[in-house]
Parts: sequence; structure tokens; C-alpha cells
Amino acid sequence: MNTMFYTKILGGVCGSLLILLLVKWGADTYYFPSTGSSYGEEVAAAYAIAVEDDGNTEEVVEVPFSELLAAADVNAGQRKFGKCAACHTIEAGANGIGPSLFEVVGREINSTDFGSYSGNLPAGTWTPEELNAFLINPKTYAPGTSMNFGGFSKDTDRANVIAYLSSL
Repeated sequence: MNTMFYTKILGGVCGSLLILLLVKWGADTYYFPSTGSSYGEEVAAAYAIAVEDDGNTEEVVEVPFSELLAAADVNAGQRKFGKCAACHTIEAGANGIGPSLFEVVGREINSTDFGSYSGNLPAGTWTPEELNAFLINPKTYAPGTSMNFGGFSKDTDRANVIAYLSSL
């Protein structure tokens, strides 16, 4: 092949890039007329929409966990426990992938014959408040845990599950 062929290819590529550059410049000028470039300074809005405050904003009232636990539904907790039942049992001494949760409320943390626990569990007792803190997000409560459970986001779900575990 001769050099004329390569010159035509190079000219075509350069011409295409020039057309793309001109189209971008034209689009910037059309869509951002005050600055001429989308990378320019911030442009103020053309008009503002006024919104009236009707005074009907509701305050979110934080309910203490002890009140949620007192009003918890054991049957709803049993249904929600299905997420836990994939790895935990509720039979005395029968461990699954995780330790048995039979009589877990009031039990010392790390006190079962399960073996080695993953993560950094603190010393203490599994009180309803400790279980609540754990069930919000186990990976935050016990960093390094191998649990793949993300926790219960709703306070009522956690209270119901803890009420179910307390009833065992």
C-alpha cells in the first residue's frame, strides 16, 4: 500500500474528531448559554418555586425500647425468627451453623458449647437491650463476625423477635 492510503485514513480520523469537537461546542453553547461551557461557573436558577409551610409537619416521637418490648407480639417474632432459623436452632444444646438460641435471653455472652465465635463479642449478658443492639446490625456490634445477616431495621421487628426468644 502506498502512503496516500494512510494519509486518507489519518485525514478521516482527524475530520471525525473535529466534527465531534464542533458538535460538543455547539451543544454546550445551546444548553449552557450564559457560560458557554458546561464546565464554567455555577448558573443561578431562572425562577424559584415558593412552598408554603402549612404547619402540619409531624414530629417523630422516639419510643423507648422497653415500651416496644412490653407491647411486642410473640407470634410476629416467631415469624420473623425465620430469618434466624437458617443458621440457629431453638433446641437446647443443638447447635446449627450458629449457636442454639434456646434461653439466650439472660445467658452469658460466649457461654455455650458452640465452639469458636467469630467476631469480637463483648463480655456480659444477653439482656434484651444487648440483643437489640446486636440485632440492629451484627457486623457493627461484633466486628469481624462471619454472620451474613444484615439485622432487623425496624424496632418493632427486633422487639418481637426478642419477645419470642424470651418466651422459649
